[in-house]
Amino acid sequence: MQEEIETLQEVVRNVPGSVRYGITRYKKQPQWNIEDTGVLVYHYAKNDPEQNYLELRFCVSGNVYCRQKESECDYCKLNKSKSCIEKVDSVDVLSFSFSANYLHQFAKAHHSPTSLTDNVLSFKHTTSFSKMLPLCGKTRMAIEALLNHTYTDTLENIFINAQTQILLLYSMDCMLGEKVESSFTCKFLANEADREKIIKAREILLQHIGEPITIKALSRKVAINECYLKKGFKEIFGTTIFDFYQSQRMEHAKYLLYDKGLSVTEVSLLLGYSSISHFSTAFKKHTGIKPCELLIH
Repeated sequence: MQEEIETLQEVVRNVPGSVRYGITRYKKQPQWNIEDTGVLVYHYAKNDPEQNYLELRFCVSGNVYCRQKESECDYCKLNKSKSCIEKVDSVDVLSFSFSANYLHQFAKAHHSPTSLTDNVLSFKHTTSFSKMLPLCGKTRMAIEALLNHTYTDTLENIFINAQTQILLLYSMDCMLGEKVESSFTCKFLANEADREKIIKAREILLQHIGEPITIKALSRKVAINECYLKKGFKEIFGTTIFDFYQSQRMEHAKYLLYDKGLSVTEVSLLLGYSSISHFSTAFKKHTGIKPCELLIH
């Protein structure tokens, strides 16, 4: 079996105390019969809290992979991907491991957890477990976006951070047995065009990580009123616009500090903060540590 495996692409990234993710693409062999599947693993270590983590694993097939970068492949650049001789069928394995410290940010508003989700995110659930996850349409779209995006370097980091949180949201919904694709509470979201505007707003936020944009300006860019934008964003993505934006900025700050080795001053400027102290306060509120502490690792 080992001789049959050909690795096409492998990406691994780890930020201490935050998220570790890995994406590996294998060339699919004709004799392989693989069903798409997902699993959530909750690991609880009673006597060693630092070992607590939540992991998402996915295995999907049916995608294609270009052996060249699509930006360099003549077939792909000419939108002739179906006839591209460089593309092969793949089996894609994705894993995302979230530390307890990272997950606490999502449960911090709950002083006394009352649901399984609250207990898991705050690591109050005292028994390790694993659960198979159905790959609903939204989950598949998020996975495909991770596998097929064309972002690189800094933009790639911003994009993957955002998609990782979306996968966490959908997976927690599945764990509770809720229908992720259930009808929307906000009636206007029944309109596909309005849903697309909310999704577009999220993309614009990611493009403005270093240039803060007001909700008023954002609503104008996507042509939807502020009230609908705020309500629709919260329902589709499970968080407020402000919390989502701050979360992405701080996760990107970790990347710039740890992976790129930039100074606290440089990161503060890149993220559009008016002062280093404001950035440091926001960073510690989100991560539990000071920016300079991450540089020590």
